[in-house]
Amino acid sequence: MPSGSTPNGHVANHAKAYLSPQQAMAELARYPHGDGLSLEQLMNSSKFGGLTYNDFLLLPGHIYFKASDVSLQIRVTKNILLNTPFLSSPMDTVTEEKMAIALALHGGLGIIHHNCAPEVQAEMVRKVKKFENGFITDPICLSPKGVVGDVLDIKANYGFCGVPITDTGKIGGKLLGIVTGRDVQFRDPEAPLQEVMTTDLITGQAGLSLDEANTILRDSKKGKLPIVDKNGNLVSLVARSDLLKNQNYPLASKVPSSKQLYCGAAIGTRPADRERLRLLVEAGLDVVVLDSSQGNSVFQIEFIKWIKETYPSLDVIAGNVVTREQAAQLIAAGADGLRIGMGSGSICITQEVMAVGRPQGTAVHAVSEFAQRFGVPTIADGGIANIGHIAKALALGASAVMMGGMLAGTTESPGEYFYHEGKRVKVYRGMGSIEAMEHTQRGSVKAKQAILGSDNAATARYFSEADSVKVAQGVSGDVADKGSLTKFIPYLYTGLQHSLQDMGMKSVVELQNGAREGTVRFEFRTASAQMEGGVNGLNSYTKRLFA
Repeated sequence: MPSGSTPNGHVANHAKAYLSPQQAMAELARYPHGDGLSLEQLMNSSKFGGLTYNDFLLLPGHIYFKASDVSLQIRVTKNILLNTPFLSSPMDTVTEEKMAIALALHGGLGIIHHNCAPEVQAEMVRKVKKFENGFITDPICLSPKGVVGDVLDIKANYGFCGVPITDTGKIGGKLLGIVTGRDVQFRDPEAPLQEVMTTDLITGQAGLSLDEANTILRDSKKGKLPIVDKNGNLVSLVARSDLLKNQNYPLASKVPSSKQLYCGAAIGTRPADRERLRLLVEAGLDVVVLDSSQGNSVFQIEFIKWIKETYPSLDVIAGNVVTREQAAQLIAAGADGLRIGMGSGSICITQEVMAVGRPQGTAVHAVSEFAQRFGVPTIADGGIANIGHIAKALALGASAVMMGGMLAGTTESPGEYFYHEGKRVKVYRGMGSIEAMEHTQRGSVKAKQAILGSDNAATARYFSEADSVKVAQGVSGDVADKGSLTKFIPYLYTGLQHSLQDMGMKSVVELQNGAREGTVRFEFRTASAQMEGGVNGLNSYTKRLFA
């Protein structure tokens, strides 16, 4: 008979007394720090050296709320608050106005590339700022002496045809009527506007709030609401289309005062970029990104100081940096945000070619931990390949992530689709690639426009304008069609909410506080653990990320 067994074969009840289930929570007091490692322990381990996102995991927390309750609101600079922590990279195969508009509508921020002439870049910024307005303070107006053809031209060039008619043909003139699409349908293009315009108008009085204006617009069932002063002069305009956008995109990133979409743009740090920035500011730019692979340079430091003196209300995101020493220089110069990453992007070969850089996980933690003491938000730029990487970057201290490859290949990215080895793809290339330095791009119109006479942004970014031999720090390739951002960004947003829910964190701020305080715990991943955590052991499978 086995030792400890009764004659009937059942295991005997030993004298050892077990704790009751009710004592389980109290027993945790014996483990004050919880399972796993604190963020400090994770990052200070010398065994693994620099860490990438794949080298660790976060341990689960207690779920006591719905995933939809998780707030992803973050501050991307000292002054700009976004509802989602997503930024697009200023690359000529990633961000032009379509990307910037779509990303802003979903709560993020698009950074328009500068591998084009200043006038072309400024026009892209202007289109983003004009896409959604609160009070339109500079609407296109016509005089009653204009003709139907003028309205048709406006529709062809700008996509709308609700045009106020004033006695001067300009804002500030006496409002006489408005011409809509129905007014010019089936009309002779030479017909005078004074014969076709609608004169029975519903208007708002100058001084009313945007909410009041939207209420009048909604109740009137009109497409446009002219706002006039006490003398009947046109001072602004409110559009029904913007009211619909407010309803369809509740997370949209907007400037609080004007209700226009936020828009960012990148520039270099050469003397010619001062004129470029002037044009961008005139177009309505909200935040400028100083685009350099190595941000700790005298060029960038002096440029930040000049911007702060010349445009004190313009936010500046500086970088790129990967060390505290780099960050300190730019913070002292007046940077409102920092961009972190050197050689970690999927198309970047800086670390390989230059032997300079840092693993992205370690870089994000080191710079963010330092910058947060000065109230300077950080942006993890590069190495983001999935939702988990975004969550890890935020846990390490970044306020937001900047994505290139994740957003390339979407409908809103520049360029035309083509087929490569049977797959529908778009070009995606690093700004340090030879192709970017030579201004060649398959299918992109704007990147080819008006290049003559403008500095090459790609070479300036790597301080190589004068080099007779171009040394590439990036490659050119293609990425698969990802469809439209209207589905892809909600997938990232919802997935990130579920990720924080699994951690037991209701917001990004709560996650970062927990990581600093040690209540959020981490674990290293060995190579076999990484294999275990992925798909394995199947003959074949289909990986669908969202539906």
